[in-house]
Amino acid sequence: MEFLQMCSFISWFLLACTEASMYGEILSPNYPQAYPNDALKSWEISVPPGYGIRLYFTHLDIEPSQNCEYDFVKVVSGNQVEGQLCGRKTRRHPGSYILEEFYVPYNTLTVTFQSDFSNEERFTGFAAYYTAVDVNECTDFVEEPCSHYCNNYIGGYFCSCPAEYFLHEDQKTCGVNCTGNMFTELSGEITSPNYPDLYPENSQCDYRVSLEPGYRVVLTIGKKDFDVEPAGLEGNCHDALRILAGDEHFGPYCGNIFTGPPEIKTRSNIVDIFFQTDHAMQGKGWKLRYFGDPMPCAKTVIPNSFLDPVRDRYVFKDSVMVSCAEGYEVVMPQGSLTSFHSRCQSNGQWSNSDRRCVPVNCGIPDPIENGAVIYLSGFEETHYQATVRYDCNEPYYTPKRNGKGVYRCSASGKWVDEEEKTELPVCVPVCGVPHTSIEETGRIFGGTFAKEGNFPWQIYFENPRGGGALISDRWILTAAHVLDGHPNPTVYAGLLLVGPNAMNEASPLDVAEPIIHPKWAKSTAEYQTNFDNDIALLRLKKPVTLGPTISPICLPGTSSEYDPQIGTTGFVAGWGSTETRKSSLKLRAAKIPVHDMDMCRRVKPDPPADALTYVFTENMICAGDGRRDSCHGDSGGAYAIQDPHNETRYYVAGLVSWGPKCGTYGLYTKVANYVDWIAGVMSQYREPED
Repeated sequence: MEFLQMCSFISWFLLACTEASMYGEILSPNYPQAYPNDALKSWEISVPPGYGIRLYFTHLDIEPSQNCEYDFVKVVSGNQVEGQLCGRKTRRHPGSYILEEFYVPYNTLTVTFQSDFSNEERFTGFAAYYTAVDVNECTDFVEEPCSHYCNNYIGGYFCSCPAEYFLHEDQKTCGVNCTGNMFTELSGEITSPNYPDLYPENSQCDYRVSLEPGYRVVLTIGKKDFDVEPAGLEGNCHDALRILAGDEHFGPYCGNIFTGPPEIKTRSNIVDIFFQTDHAMQGKGWKLRYFGDPMPCAKTVIPNSFLDPVRDRYVFKDSVMVSCAEGYEVVMPQGSLTSFHSRCQSNGQWSNSDRRCVPVNCGIPDPIENGAVIYLSGFEETHYQATVRYDCNEPYYTPKRNGKGVYRCSASGKWVDEEEKTELPVCVPVCGVPHTSIEETGRIFGGTFAKEGNFPWQIYFENPRGGGALISDRWILTAAHVLDGHPNPTVYAGLLLVGPNAMNEASPLDVAEPIIHPKWAKSTAEYQTNFDNDIALLRLKKPVTLGPTISPICLPGTSSEYDPQIGTTGFVAGWGSTETRKSSLKLRAAKIPVHDMDMCRRVKPDPPADALTYVFTENMICAGDGRRDSCHGDSGGAYAIQDPHNETRYYVAGLVSWGPKCGTYGLYTKVANYVDWIAGVMSQYREPED
């Protein structure tokens, strides 16, 4: 037998020595001689790990005292005193040499011997031996070495776990493999391990619900589906369920009744569920249900619009048709549209929500000739429901159609009138209205001067010398014999004075072409004696601007009232010859009555015309009073008679055509007989209306 290496004795001091060994001997100082006084010595016994220690005494002779206060040998295991011995011991059983025996399941032990200052009877101390013995850790430890299965072997033990468990790193505790669980279905059920049986101890479980973006995870746990170790006295959960959804935290939850909300609505499509248990008591665990709540979208995609179909709630993947309200549109880089598709997206936003329904813009209203646009809704406001009014330039133009001329910007993006029509108003010239009162005492031949604005329809032909009547802003009516042979006449409008000095700033009208009546027949003789059909039209290239000195005279109506009766008076004007036989430089006028044709037939022409035979037809009007008359240079001018239906305006009853003798009676082309021809010619050149 090998003995434990002994430490040398030093009186009055504690000496200790240790070395792991399977067995050994411990003897009191001087054994078997009397031990010294004031001795203090300790032995640290150490056997290999996995073994316990058996310590037994074969000799024990120590001064006795109450509670072994004076001299003693003491056995200590850790902080636990296994025994303290003194006195003289004898064998307990016949045949047995062991006086005292100790067994500890640990691999270290401390033995201490102490004596006081006196040893009167010369006590011889003790003799003790120890051996390493195998420990059944599975049964000998006060605390369980393994959480589940303990397996003993000589010199040690190992722990093992049931099939569904795994051994933790501490090699003692078992847990279940409950990490990395992933749930991707839109709805499902998750339970703690072994539910509804007891859940495992010392486990950390995590579960993840990961749904398609666009769904929010909603969790529910019934009160009867929750049984977890209650919180401790300090309110802390030892076993706890926690839920994490992005920046949202729920729990910890524990106890035998679920204390959380009946429904946990998260804002995330990914939720992590954590369940942690300790080694203490367990419950049946928990069962929760989850489902994916589709991300909701607002009930409107953009302002000023409505959705189809209409629902109380729109959620992820819903598709709708977005239509702008009436009068609104979406302006795109190329054109515009009034409706579009939109889809509720995973982030709770509608697709195409960056579009905007804006009021329809009808644009600047088209201008009209001889009129203006007045904005009634605000300065140049052109959006939906804005209103404008077209006004003709009065008093020279008037609307062709009745109505207020008010137009509204419609939902179609067009300006429409009260009848929802898009045709623009047409401003036509006001005809037959003198812009200053006409003096009835004036004369052409032997008469006085006209005032400015008396005869705004009067046209001056400079070459050839003559006159004409403005009947629209593009047409002049005159005598055929004035234009015959003169395809490019020089004509002016709005003049009162003529002559080089008076016309320096005047500009001639831009003539397009003359149109002579097809039945007019120019004579090849020296003198024209047949003036039947003495009427012609002169078309202008562009319209003249009407004003106080320029405006047309009305054409006669189709009723018999426009066939002037004998005694009817009218005005003639012109720059023709006066009684001095010179052409006038200032416009002259005279008021003369209508006579029967015989009055004109009886006039004796001046020689050599007295030898000629003139033709008188129903296409002529005889007018004059024997003193006031038209004369040379007045040809083509209007014989203006007051309109029988409107005393404020005049119509062209005749055109100065010819006469036997100036200053007597003259012949005028009866315009009423040519109204259809005039209208037909003008219609051939009329521009189509929009």
